[in-house]
Amino acid sequence: MITYRATLDVPHDLARYLGHLLRAERRRRGTRTHARALTCFWQAVLGLRWFRHNTDVTTPARDHGIARATAYRYLDEIITVLADHAPNLHDALRHAKNQGATHVILDGKIFPADRYGEPALSKKHTVIDRWYSGKAHRHGGNIQALTAPNGFPLWVSDVEPGSVNDMLSARKHVLGALYWAASQLGLPTLADAGYVTAGIGVFTPVKHLGDGHALAVDNRTYDTLLRGLRCLGERGFALLTGRWRALRHITASPRKIGDIVKAAGSTHIPAPVLLQTIQCEDPGPSRTSVAPQGPPTTASKRPAMSSVAPKRRSPPGQTGREQCGRKCRSRRRP
Repeated sequence: MITYRATLDVPHDLARYLGHLLRAERRRRGTRTHARALTCFWQAVLGLRWFRHNTDVTTPARDHGIARATAYRYLDEIITVLADHAPNLHDALRHAKNQGATHVILDGKIFPADRYGEPALSKKHTVIDRWYSGKAHRHGGNIQALTAPNGFPLWVSDVEPGSVNDMLSARKHVLGALYWAASQLGLPTLADAGYVTAGIGVFTPVKHLGDGHALAVDNRTYDTLLRGLRCLGERGFALLTGRWRALRHITASPRKIGDIVKAAGSTHIPAPVLLQTIQCEDPGPSRTSVAPQGPPTTASKRPAMSSVAPKRRSPPGQTGREQCGRKCRSRRRP
């Protein structure tokens, strides 16, 4: 077996930020010191490694020297902590307005997951699979997201079964807040043709009726301008799935899709916010490196610099032999 070191390509400040959240969670739970197999920092590295590369949990568990069940428990704790710190919908809208955003973009996506058979009744009173999306032709969960005008993700919703369309999911999770943002903050929303009946404050394209008559020039111009602004909203989901490969195919329960996507979305935090959140003390080493044999144990046994007694120095004009008072031939180190 060959042992080697690997570098995890995530910002070090993000690992420190997650370690800070895990430390606060352990204090809230009353976890005793040195009662866990991994420190907060190395637990954060384990979770970020899973999000980044979508590796089998057995591999990081072996690399860190912990059991597979312990790795799953640590990963669930990371997902829960990050999902709890995901931004609130109204706070995200206020933040977008304070940052000078002229509008927000609403979009939905089916996140694929393993097949999960759960029967349900359709509008036609026929038995269907609740988690199967007829539009995407695959099993998964429906997630709604709001992005900034440049496509940066601001907020993601809870999961809905794949059989639920975007309009029904948006009406349940986000439309009420969008009406408030349009009336109170002056912040309109741009959406695609799937949200035509969304209501006031949500601008959608004018549909072509398909009866052989072309749209008027004004309507075609309106659709062109709207699509030119709204197309940047596709960047939000692309950032999430491109950076965190675990979102490309979720093997956990489909009901956990919402928490997993929220956890991934809460990691897209600007660097100044991370630096303000992180305390002065560092919960881990200075580099985000993954050691296959687990976190170094020798470094934790070394005494802290503050616990080492300062060296005693001889007063000016007095040698170590005179200070010692013994007739030793060699000079004693002060």
